[in-house]
Amino acid sequence: MAEVDLLGAKIRSLRRREQLTQVDLAAKLGISASYLNLIEAGKRPLTAPLLLKLADLFQVELQSFASPEDARLVADLMEAFNDPLFQRQGLTSADVRELAVGHPSVAKAVVAMSRAWHEARESAETLATQLTDGEGLVQLDHVRLPSEEVNDFIQRHHNYFPELEDAAERLWRDAPLDPEDRFHSLARYLDRTEGIRVEVVHASQDPSAVRRYDQRTKRLTLSDQLPPHTRNFQLAHQVGLITQSNLFDAKLKGESFATDASRKLSRVVLANYFAAAVLLPYQPFLEAARTDRYDIELLVHRFRSSFEQICHRLTTLRRPGAEGVPFHFLRIDIAGNISKRFSASGIRFARFSGACPRWNVHAAFLTPGMIRVQVSRMLDGTVYFDLARTVRRDSGGYHALHTMQAVGLGCRAEHAKELVYSDGIDLENIDAATPVGISCRLCERLDCEQRVFPPLSHALEIDENVRGISFYAPASGKE
Repeated sequence: MAEVDLLGAKIRSLRRREQLTQVDLAAKLGISASYLNLIEAGKRPLTAPLLLKLADLFQVELQSFASPEDARLVADLMEAFNDPLFQRQGLTSADVRELAVGHPSVAKAVVAMSRAWHEARESAETLATQLTDGEGLVQLDHVRLPSEEVNDFIQRHHNYFPELEDAAERLWRDAPLDPEDRFHSLARYLDRTEGIRVEVVHASQDPSAVRRYDQRTKRLTLSDQLPPHTRNFQLAHQVGLITQSNLFDAKLKGESFATDASRKLSRVVLANYFAAAVLLPYQPFLEAARTDRYDIELLVHRFRSSFEQICHRLTTLRRPGAEGVPFHFLRIDIAGNISKRFSASGIRFARFSGACPRWNVHAAFLTPGMIRVQVSRMLDGTVYFDLARTVRRDSGGYHALHTMQAVGLGCRAEHAKELVYSDGIDLENIDAATPVGISCRLCERLDCEQRVFPPLSHALEIDENVRGISFYAPASGKE
């Protein structure tokens, strides 16, 4: 949703809250009522002087105008109301914007009901499939998936937890940690402060777990099948769970998770964040990223980490006054399932149905281990620069299963020049950008040959005598 539209809706909501007419507010701002009407309708931009006057008049912070939370709420509502259930209601995008900005609590309730409906329907479809196959009954879960709740928790905090960054920096001072031998530094710290013994054991001793902590015996074992960078991460993760438990609880206090599983998963996520902050300290990592122009492979070697860990850490560099490039991040499997997602760039990810097949993160599976770059253009005209590569998860020897996934990292085109991957790419040639959507159901590009579902905003039209570029893309009339 365009920023100018959100600003107009926000101003209209504030004006109505104060029970002012457009004529009244225009007089206070020193502009004409007709010009204010165009601003509220999203047809004229809001100048900086007017923005300052409005903030002073309504006694609100400047950042309250068209915040990222407003944009996400509008996008979530658009996805909810694009369901066929609402097609006959005649809702317009202006209606949705006004609900999101003017009545955010109601809008969030609608989004919550929509998600619950989708997840309940998917559970019902899964049950129907199992009954058809003659398998046993499963219990339907009508609450939100824990992973979805945790993703929202991360997004609300912009994937930045300053308290955990501070705790990681204290650990470096108190341990102290040796940059050349972080594993043994962390192990000695646990032994000295908690009396916990760390051991690396052969995989045959505990084939079902790569990390196990026994609170009774105060023994932490790590599998020798883990590569060194993963072993370091698992050790730092457990250090977080043991030493920062109270901090995790304080951070989660007040969060209204639907299930205990969501809260436990959130603790795991916070421990992961802490581990990354320990192994990839904020300021040194940010300086290295800037110096190396975000060359991920150089950062992998410099910090002895993995490709995915580096990508994920790059999304957390949101410290005020010391911010990195605002990235979005996602991880998918070969079936297209999104297991991780975060957006600081403003890009929108679909919660339901598949992601757009034109994203280069899908094509990464065609060239395993190779970084693929892409300039993409969304429906609203926003241009992004994306890179993607496959990552492997090895769990043992020759007979062990090897899992391949793909990770995608991207930013708005205006930040792309800070990345080494943009060298030689014409970022000004917007016409050459790949048209990308959120998903087929939410994309209105009817001329896409890769469309596999009709858009929710258009009725399916079928002419048995004419075949378009795809089954769901109508052919243009013959002249």
